[in-house]
Amino acid sequence: MNVLVWLKRDLRLHDHPALTLAAGLGPVLPVHVVEPELWAEPDASARQWEFVAESLVDLREVLAALGAPLVVRVGDAVQVLAGLCKRHGISRIVSHEETGNLWTYGRDRRVAGWARQAGIEWTEVPQSGVVRRLASRDIWAASRDGFMAQPVVPVPALRAVDGVEPGLIPSARALKLAADPCPHRQLGGRRRGVELLDSFLAQRGEPYRVAMSSPLTAERACSRLSPHFAVGTLSIREVVQAVSGRQAERPGGKWGGSLSSFQSRLAWRDHFIQKLEDQPSIEMRDLHPVAVTRPREMDATRLAAWANGETGLPFLDACMRYLRATGWLNFRMRAMVISVASYHLWLDWRATGAHLARMFTDYEPGIHWPQVQMQLGTTGINIPRIYNPVKQGLDQDPTGAFTRRWLPELAGVPDAFLQEPWRWPEARRLLGHRYPEPVVDVASAAREARERIWTARRSAGFAEVAGEIVQRHASRSGNREGRRSVKKSPQAQLLLPF
Repeated sequence: MNVLVWLKRDLRLHDHPALTLAAGLGPVLPVHVVEPELWAEPDASARQWEFVAESLVDLREVLAALGAPLVVRVGDAVQVLAGLCKRHGISRIVSHEETGNLWTYGRDRRVAGWARQAGIEWTEVPQSGVVRRLASRDIWAASRDGFMAQPVVPVPALRAVDGVEPGLIPSARALKLAADPCPHRQLGGRRRGVELLDSFLAQRGEPYRVAMSSPLTAERACSRLSPHFAVGTLSIREVVQAVSGRQAERPGGKWGGSLSSFQSRLAWRDHFIQKLEDQPSIEMRDLHPVAVTRPREMDATRLAAWANGETGLPFLDACMRYLRATGWLNFRMRAMVISVASYHLWLDWRATGAHLARMFTDYEPGIHWPQVQMQLGTTGINIPRIYNPVKQGLDQDPTGAFTRRWLPELAGVPDAFLQEPWRWPEARRLLGHRYPEPVVDVASAAREARERIWTARRSAGFAEVAGEIVQRHASRSGNREGRRSVKKSPQAQLLLPF
């Protein structure tokens, strides 16, 4: 029996339960469907596709060495899968479960409906600690721990389906993706992911726990594995076990705390993806409908200034320009840029969240959208975190090295005024000419945001709805057992950068 393996965000051969299952059933047809409609979604970008394309090239080379060419097709998933199944006598499809955005959720429902009508058996197997149709989180931590403790699945021996044209891997231009220059973007492919893991565990990761907060140190000290997790060139399980092996060596110095912190964040990753699995609407709707109300009609000028790093708030602007050039940002700065957009600029999170999603090469819907709502206080149960971009600049970039690198127009501003150039006596020669004046007064904008938030929280019905959310949160995602593997940490926010 020929078996089609539908590869989505699992672009690897190592620790691939779906491929292993298929290989035991008969000749295998590995297929990746490039879906133009998915790549036209507002959270998709050329930088993300280019990382995927590089990963596909890497995977194709490895599969070819095993005698099983990777088949790439462009089109609607139902039509592509139906055509391949008919042409090659396939009655069984195997894939991994996927917790993606709302579009992929709808697509999977369409594929499931077609498969039932066509008499095709579609088997989905887990590849992480996320559990489908989880009614209660009472056993979630034990389930995740059990999955992570299972042996990593070796690369199976493959028999290939004969007579299949592999097909071309399209370019970003062929997919009609907008130009998206990202000169310092990470490159895709499992081999690069393995190199990052090895260097993190051998050298780079020792200062991780203390170095991940500042953009000056995080770029090197963080693992940089997040885009590889997002497209599945590495599995979470193999990384969890590799880190456990390093912990067993009992390295000295700062390694103990850093490796423990890294393991915790890997567990938090599954925890937050489980939230989106349980409640897909998080991507579009406020969890608490009256927690805070922001206008849906965007202030286009403010939105553009924020997105382009031209708000006149130096550290914020430096972070946004760095993100545009690299596709990455460390965890604390991710929290800051969405906080300033939502509180100081009072922009709707759907627009700012979609922009950040496009900018992040490592965009993971299951972390991105629940964390965005947590940062904004729209859950109704999390205390709003209003980051002061001036203070963050002083704390995280005390020498001004990061700010000056990404804002060269401020090179001549003295250190004492770098994060608040409007206070510099010579500012009139700079502001409004080479660098914009601030779009808001930081202190007054934060004060106004707090007043709006707490007015909403004192409104009739707020507490009742918040109580219902807390109860649902406790039963589905937050009881004591469910939290055992994901201990609370002040750094459990915007977890992707690792």
